Amino acid sequence: MRVLCAFPEAMPSSNSRPPACLAPVALFLALLLHLSLSSQAGDRRPLPVDRAPGLKEKTLILLDVSTKNPVRTVNENFLSLQLDPSIIHDGWLDFLSSKRLVTLARGLSPAFLRFGGKRTDFLQFQNLRNPAKSRGGPGPDYYLKNYEDDIVRSDVALDKQKGCKIAQHPDVMLELQREKAAQMHLVLLKEQFSNTYSNLILTARSLDKLYNFADCSGLHLIFALNALRRNPNNSWNSSSALSLLKYSASKKYNISWELGNEPNNYRTMHGRAVNGSQLGKDYIQLKSLLQPIRIYSRASLYGPNIGRPRKNVITLLDGFMKVAGNTVDAVTWQHCYIDGRVVKVMDFLKTRLLDTLSDQIRKIQKVVNTYTPGKKIWLEGVVTTSAGGTNNLSDSYAAGFLWLNTLGMLANQGIDVVIRHSFFDHGYNHLVDQNFNPLPDYWLSLLYKRLIGPKVLAVHVAGLQRKPRPGRVIRDKLRIYAHCTNHHNHNYVRGSITLFIINLHRSRKKIKLAGTLRDKLVHQYLLQPYGQEGLKSKSVQLNGQPLVMVDDGTLPELKPRPLRAGRTLVIPPVTMGFYVVKNVNALACRYR
Repeated sequence: MRVLCAFPEAMPSSNSRPPACLAPVALFLALLLHLSLSSQAGDRRPLPVDRAPGLKEKTLILLDVSTKNPVRTVNENFLSLQLDPSIIHDGWLDFLSSKRLVTLARGLSPAFLRFGGKRTDFLQFQNLRNPAKSRGGPGPDYYLKNYEDDIVRSDVALDKQKGCKIAQHPDVMLELQREKAAQMHLVLLKEQFSNTYSNLILTARSLDKLYNFADCSGLHLIFALNALRRNPNNSWNSSSALSLLKYSASKKYNISWELGNEPNNYRTMHGRAVNGSQLGKDYIQLKSLLQPIRIYSRASLYGPNIGRPRKNVITLLDGFMKVAGNTVDAVTWQHCYIDGRVVKVMDFLKTRLLDTLSDQIRKIQKVVNTYTPGKKIWLEGVVTTSAGGTNNLSDSYAAGFLWLNTLGMLANQGIDVVIRHSFFDHGYNHLVDQNFNPLPDYWLSLLYKRLIGPKVLAVHVAGLQRKPRPGRVIRDKLRIYAHCTNHHNHNYVRGSITLFIINLHRSRKKIKLAGTLRDKLVHQYLLQPYGQEGLKSKSVQLNGQPLVMVDDGTLPELKPRPLRAGRTLVIPPVTMGFYVVKNVNALACRYR
């Protein structure tokens, strides 16, 4: 390469400047030397380039909500509860009259209480009055005999009460029950993993206790009857169910009904399959049993409570809807997110996992709308992890991301009710532990019940766009849902809006309220883990204050943190919270 330079004819003096053309030549040679050395050292990094001001990543998110009309309206009992029949086996059913347990359940009312689970189809009703003679479990050691005598004495004391029968069990009695339950838990796990289940006897006394718990807690009982009692021609044997119906009617118990649990698994559990059309005939038979009984002639009937909608399950649902689609008041199915035997804490933060439910909803809706357009659909028995859950994970703060996103996604896609498995006792997916202490998902559910109404609103955001990389699907790690504020909450006037926000990012996010939400006063309910365990914590704090039950056994006051009008919402990393936007005067939220 040649470099041309014109020199003047007369040479400059020794103290004169060098020619102007030598400066670029020197710069060019220095650049060649730098590139040569970098190449020899194996440095392939690109030189830093300043970004143009218009290409900076957006950090402020603008949020508005459509306030004229709701996009969906779900059931008043949208968030509901489930109790597993295993509480008969391990003895916890005898403690449903506990004042503390009833208080916790009342906090989540109004709601449905489904009594059902894997052991539904091994449940037999016997009209016996003495529970001690019919109760199974470890024994006959001395402490257990005394324990059962205490149960009988407690039952006698409850019978003398008028109205709700509430008990205050001694600590010693509860400790003996926890020992018994720990032994029975191993038996129940062995049954679950081997897929072989023993029969359960539900006595009249046990049914009385179950209904007393539901009634005192403000919950409407849904009882799942045994569908695996079969005649030789594979039709449903209704003898035990009829006995239970007659007893319940004699006590004037207000109950809705269901038949069976996950019928798609009957072949592996019982060795006898029941197809969709046969199950539909069984439901019609149950309907015919209910109609002559005055108190149940108009009782609601739900089903078929199928499992995850794989191909064979969809086939079963199709056959059922063809025969009994008009017989049931709502179509029900179950969902489990993770295999509980291999779960890790970071699994609860995966957006891919959070989105698996959406596709299942569409599959169920497609079949239901083919035969009965507009029929209500319920998600029953939703759990975060299978196999009873995983200790210190399924019952931790981290599991709340799945639970809260489930509530938001189901309401947005028109699912009428979601039933959480389980309120108490079963495995580690429960809301309340065996010390009657509320777990993180309970507090999350309590906030949801207090703040969220049934009307779902459309959310509009700007500033979430990200440039996708080739071969990579971008999923939202910041999830925002909006509802009309619960009109039963007298702290807020009608027309207020409640947002609930999940931030899975490892950085805080800033949200600016715009449009109809601009310059409105906001009440913040930020839920974070409490203690050294972080995401694995079983305790939570609300706006920096730990949430625990009051010493007298009542629920604490849920105090918000007021944010001044017009202030940007700052959402901390890996957290979730509720934000009530006051005095919006939203047209969609003014009327019930």
